[in-house]
Amino acid sequence: MYIEKERLLKDIMALDFTLIDMNLYLDTHPYDQRALLIYNNVVQQAQFLRRMYERMYGPLLANASTSKCPWQWVESPWPWEKEEY
Repeated sequence: MYIEKERLLKDIMALDFTLIDMNLYLDTHPYDQRALLIYNNVVQQAQFLRRMYERMYGPLLANASTSKCPWQWVESPWPWEKEEY
């Protein structure tokens, strides 16, 4: 199950990188219909994977959820606390 979590995170990060790159391209080529179609498709894929991840493992961003007391956001391991493969 841990591997699936890591795979989902990597896929989300890859899609987010693609979105940033496509956003920059579309800033200079706003009439490129093919690029806009790709961008919109990647947005949908990223949203789907993000919802899937958050249903299974919790929010990806602190501002994406509310918390009970005590503050729950810090219950997940920090990036430097993850196990190495």
